[in-house]
Amino acid sequence: MGQLYEFASNHSLLVSGLICSWFLVIFYESRLKKLSLTQVNSSDAIKLINDGAKLIDIRSSDKFKTGHIVNSKNLPPGNINSKKLKAKDKDKVFLIICDNGNDSGKYANSLKEDGFNKIFSLKGGLDLWQNDNLPIVK
Repeated sequence: MGQLYEFASNHSLLVSGLICSWFLVIFYESRLKKLSLTQVNSSDAIKLINDGAKLIDIRSSDKFKTGHIVNSKNLPPGNINSKKLKAKDKDKVFLIICDNGNDSGKYANSLKEDGFNKIFSLKGGLDLWQNDNLPIVK
């Protein structure tokens, strides 16, 4: 222990830089968690789907009928809120889908604010899903 104290006193600049770096890493990680980064790409979405994520497509009913991801449930923008999803579902994994990823990201973040822990949105939406040549159901 004496050697550690001696090292720290002899290399105060190095030790203070290490402590400062440690605080910056903690600040950065807590900021990322606070921002609730919820968007996932197609390959991560496939992993979520394979692990049993519930799919919620927030596009209009007409667009949903033209094509959607298998097993997705259509809840247009006016119908989705935390009351529609039950309190018992707060720990289930949900993947929100829209046309281009913009609206689904907003809904995912609002649901996270309502206490849902595992809400994700498909980055790029169904457009990216189709560009990646992934299947849809009509």
